[in-house]
Amino acid sequence: MEKKVPMRTCIACKKVGPKKDFLRVVKGDDGISLDKTGRKNGRGAYVCNDENCIKKLKKGKLLSRAFSCAVDDEVYDKITEEFFGKQV
Repeated sequence: MEKKVPMRTCIACKKVGPKKDFLRVVKGDDGISLDKTGRKNGRGAYVCNDENCIKKLKKGKLLSRAFSCAVDDEVYDKITEEFFGKQV
């Protein structure tokens, strides 16, 4: 019997695909951060591993909606910086 592949939806573009194709942003006890391992504790939201979707995160304040709380611009900047390796 084949193992079921976990599917996730990007909060920016609504594309559905296998979990391994997405980046996980997690809201945990230590705040909101990019979860590269996919195993951190906390509430997760998924976004495509694509620069356009990362840019849409900040423009549309999508993490605020996904986590039902106010998310500071610094958090978006930190996630963008981690993804691109520099400030955009």
